[in-house]
Amino acid sequence: MKEKEMDYFVALYDVARVINASLEPSMVLEEIVQCVAKAMHVKACSIRLLDSREKKLVLGAAYGLSEGYIHKGPILIEESGLDRKALQGKTTWLNDAQTNKDFQYGAKAKAEGIRSVLVVPLLLEKKAVGVLRVYADSVREFKDREIKFLEAVANLSAIALDNARLHTTLQTSCDLMAAHKYRIDDN
Repeated sequence: MKEKEMDYFVALYDVARVINASLEPSMVLEEIVQCVAKAMHVKACSIRLLDSREKKLVLGAAYGLSEGYIHKGPILIEESGLDRKALQGKTTWLNDAQTNKDFQYGAKAKAEGIRSVLVVPLLLEKKAVGVLRVYADSVREFKDREIKFLEAVANLSAIALDNARLHTTLQTSCDLMAAHKYRIDDN
């Protein structure tokens, strides 16, 4: 047990290090899902982000899922009870995604070999901006320390996304000011 707990500590450290090393969201998200899947010993992990209209979840990054599963179709909030709950700020667990009506693509989960799914919200200032999911290939009840680990990673992921957005905004502002100054200096 001590070894597994240490894996979570090391994995959380690795996630924080990755987040601190880059402001490129796609690279950071790819590293996060890989770290999580390995630390939790699950089949796969994904991060999905809420679209601007808040109607569907768009893939931010995935690890351990086939291309066919990744491109199975849109994750529509109104059709995915699992994600609706998570986007309300609730950590949600499905015992069997293949048969649970809250999972939008049960038949695709069966073909992919997915059984249990744990989903936590990515929250920024108490508002959900996406979800972090882990997929197990067998029926699995996640332990409290696994849930806490995933919630911590989701919080770090949300912060990383917000930092990248703020950096892009700041960079754009600096570029505009520099262009404006350049035009003024030329006159």
